[in-house]
Amino acid sequence: MSRIIRGVSKNARFFLVDTTDIVQEALNIHKCSPTAIDAFGRLLTAGVIMGSTLKGKDVLTLRTDTDGLLNNMVVTATADGGVKGYLSNPSADVPLRDDGKSNVGALVGRGTMKIIKDMGLKEPYVGISTVDTGEIAQDLAYYFYNSEQTPTVIALGVKLKDANTVACAGGYMLQLLPDAEDEFITALENKIQAIRPMTELMMGGMDLERILKLLYEDMNSEDNEKLVESYEILEEKEVSYKCDCNKDKFYKGLITLGKDELNKIFAEEEKIEAECHFCGKRYEFKKEDFKDILEVK
Repeated sequence: MSRIIRGVSKNARFFLVDTTDIVQEALNIHKCSPTAIDAFGRLLTAGVIMGSTLKGKDVLTLRTDTDGLLNNMVVTATADGGVKGYLSNPSADVPLRDDGKSNVGALVGRGTMKIIKDMGLKEPYVGISTVDTGEIAQDLAYYFYNSEQTPTVIALGVKLKDANTVACAGGYMLQLLPDAEDEFITALENKIQAIRPMTELMMGGMDLERILKLLYEDMNSEDNEKLVESYEILEEKEVSYKCDCNKDKFYKGLITLGKDELNKIFAEEEKIEAECHFCGKRYEFKKEDFKDILEVK
């Protein structure tokens, strides 16, 4: 079960998420290479975290456009914990780094990331940030700091058991609140440098609550004094890979082609097949499905 917890302390707000089941579902659907699912899984995890800040029927979309073999990725998240996505070149892969770790940065490359928030207004909010590392977490931290003026720590990770099995996936995000105390900032920086990667903690059997405790316990100030920062978990909920596609949505999209174009297609083909980029589900349409706008004999 994938889930997220979020809450607040005196100086920061936090989000921790286990996305193992979500990334496994994405791997099953998109048949990604090991490095591609590492990159895509990180973006899906970021989508879940950022989606949890939404309200009502707001929708968040993350889109990368980069010069690496992966080309682009798209992730859409909703306030209820649903997330979905697709990538343009799921089979692309690159060799491991010299240290034996996945070379996500090389596969993603450099370019831009769009952060689109549809909050029901006439126009959605669109933020654009550079992708300088391709590591996803660092690039999002850069976006928050420069575009939203919010100092942010993000950790994202995916660990595979084998080419078809996700051992674990997850991440956390801490964002400083306005007027955060300098000693907390220093203590947090020290802790982040000392803590092991998210996937190692998860593989060691730690759940989200234990990882949260680890982040806040035994914080040391610049003078190496113990800093006590109490925190409160405000929400815990399940999250999932969720696609809301249906035949009616595709039908409405096909109608926009117009009568002439549809007639042209059916003059050459018996049916139109449409496939959802997000979940891979296929829908078939025959000429009689458009009897209200075409002359069907």
